[in-house]
Amino acid sequence: MSDAFALGNMIVRSGVTLSAAAPMRRYAMRARDPALLATVIGCALPAKIGETVAGIARLGPDEYHARLPVDTILVDGAGQSLSIVDVSARAFGIVLEGARATEVLSAGCPLDLALWPVGRTSRTIFETVEIIVAREAETRWHVEVWRSFAPWLWAAFSAAAAD
Repeated sequence: MSDAFALGNMIVRSGVTLSAAAPMRRYAMRARDPALLATVIGCALPAKIGETVAGIARLGPDEYHARLPVDTILVDGAGQSLSIVDVSARAFGIVLEGARATEVLSAGCPLDLALWPVGRTSRTIFETVEIIVAREAETRWHVEVWRSFAPWLWAAFSAAAAD
């Protein structure tokens, strides 16, 4: 990873800004019983797939992804019929913001992101790279990617923003 990327230098193009997301704690969670998971972690979970509540997104029927303040530590749920794994070290967040943010993200994503409401989150791909994308505001997107793919994705977003 180059120093510029590692430092998360901001890229500003006409109508879009790319920046590294603020440091945060990330968890991948699975539970067939959402009530049990909510009890173990001590907070409410989103009811619908694609919905985000207090930094926790429901990605599937039994799958959740949490983006929480960096000092947040969730219990691991050992002995319970669920899984809570800290994936902070493997993930990197990229923020796309501005009037062209949706256009840049749509350059390699097969979903019709223009129709998404604020608050929607989903696992998808950008070209061939798996990402988790969240619409945080009308013109602001947060993209989670595995750290090993982050330099490539950063370059792909930058190229799409330059077009």
